[in-house]
Amino acid sequence: MRSDQMKKGVERIAHRSLFNALGLTEKEIGQPMIGIVNAQNDIIPGHLHLDDVVEAVKAGVMMAGGTPFVFPAIGVCDGIAMGHEGMKYSLISREHIADSVEIMAMAHPFDALVFVPNCDKIVPGMLMAALRLNIPSIFVSGGPMMPGYYDGKKLTVSNSFEAVGAAGAKKMSDERMKDIELYSCPGCGSCAGMFTANSMNCMTEVVGLGLPGNGTIPAVHAARIRLAKEAGMKVMELLEKGICPRDIVTADSLHNALTADMALGCSTNTVLHLPAIAHEAGLKIDLNEINNISKATPHLVKLSPAGEDCLVDLWQAGGIPAVLKELDDHGLLNTECMTVTAKTVGENIEGAYIKDTSVIRSFEAPYSKDGGLAILWGNIAPDGAVVKKGAVLGEMMVHKGPAKVYNSEEECMEAIMGGKVVSGDVVVVRYEGPKGGPGMREMLTPTSAIAGMGLDSSVALITDGRFSGASRGASIGHISPEAAAGGLIGIIEDGDIISIDIPNNKLELMVDENIIAERSSKFVPLEKPVANGYLKRYRKMVTSANTGGVFAD
Repeated sequence: MRSDQMKKGVERIAHRSLFNALGLTEKEIGQPMIGIVNAQNDIIPGHLHLDDVVEAVKAGVMMAGGTPFVFPAIGVCDGIAMGHEGMKYSLISREHIADSVEIMAMAHPFDALVFVPNCDKIVPGMLMAALRLNIPSIFVSGGPMMPGYYDGKKLTVSNSFEAVGAAGAKKMSDERMKDIELYSCPGCGSCAGMFTANSMNCMTEVVGLGLPGNGTIPAVHAARIRLAKEAGMKVMELLEKGICPRDIVTADSLHNALTADMALGCSTNTVLHLPAIAHEAGLKIDLNEINNISKATPHLVKLSPAGEDCLVDLWQAGGIPAVLKELDDHGLLNTECMTVTAKTVGENIEGAYIKDTSVIRSFEAPYSKDGGLAILWGNIAPDGAVVKKGAVLGEMMVHKGPAKVYNSEEECMEAIMGGKVVSGDVVVVRYEGPKGGPGMREMLTPTSAIAGMGLDSSVALITDGRFSGASRGASIGHISPEAAAGGLIGIIEDGDIISIDIPNNKLELMVDENIIAERSSKFVPLEKPVANGYLKRYRKMVTSANTGGVFAD
């Protein structure tokens, strides 16, 4: 066993004495030692209840003859960090989480790991760690939040963000604003729509590192606790059979994940995180391949913010297994991929079916014939940009308008709330990329303000930053190369015409090439000052968004 390094032999007398200090019996010391990575904290609603999930995991490990050890991981609540300097620390926490898990698992050589995340950067950070360490591992998330209800309609956190714009435009009463504030997030769990946290928990299930139900069983349901116990028992089977993360995460299983991503209409952040996860496995995701998969995969599920349904509705409609079965029935899945059930994808989804076609549509009646995400290319984004096209109104799929240019999210929000952004505009927010921010902030606050003001049918927003999964509308992010790296987005001026053609994957600055060349020859990227610390180190090490924003090797 891997843990023998710290507990066997005469030379480990001192080590065993330290285990004795923990109150462990000789039997417990002799059993396989299982690390449980617990992301619980008291400030993220999605993580508030994770101690209960971890206790269930511990019970499962002990029932199967293992000795569990819990250690922590940090987490940032993207919603609470949104719209201020705190958002610069969200994406960068992903690398910190991966590194800290590596440190703990190498300093204390556990035989296997159980990861208990729930929210945005915590899930991919832990997935990166699992692939890097490549010891038997399994994931069990805390599960999605239930939707809130107001005036007979479902609410999610996106409603509360959009209330900012509606209130600012005097389109909402103070009473309604307060009710949305009170009822949009009714309790623990990752926010109820197909935002980044739930997207990544679903991707974990699809790629094979989470048990069926990992992405959709609600946080408050007893089935979530049963799933955690099963995960604790199953990790012991993975250990016995020697099944490791890189046996599961392969080129084929990543293709499955991207296929399901298109069918589900997941967050644009999956295009940032899946390449980073693949990188840890020694694999590469080509952005061109994402468009090829999208063109072959119909959009079958439209959850909030693109639609009215939430994760609980997807779960009740058959969950991820039902979606995968529909994809497999039409030849779009690699069903021989191994999973943490110790069975293949095909074995896992045998017998799965769609229970509610109003939530999971069939191939014959999709929301659209192609997938929910698209990669755009053009002179603004020669290395690519991403849009959640499943959440774009039909009238904005093709748009041409004058640029309104801002060098920060704060400048942009001041202009939006001040009425300076009008119908037809293309808002440009730059110097918010991985290096430029630094930290690649999410632009949920401005996109929600635009939607709340009723401008999402006539205004687009493009950025070298990124978006929350709760953003909707013609929100185009991850523009690469970013302004801070000399990208063309850095030379756009107010009034320049920008052309967006999502069906044809185009994003172009409609300015004469000679003028572009002249501006480029004089362009010196802005470098925002940052204090000494993690942000400064991050800026030096991070790569472009089109490579997943990973650290340079």
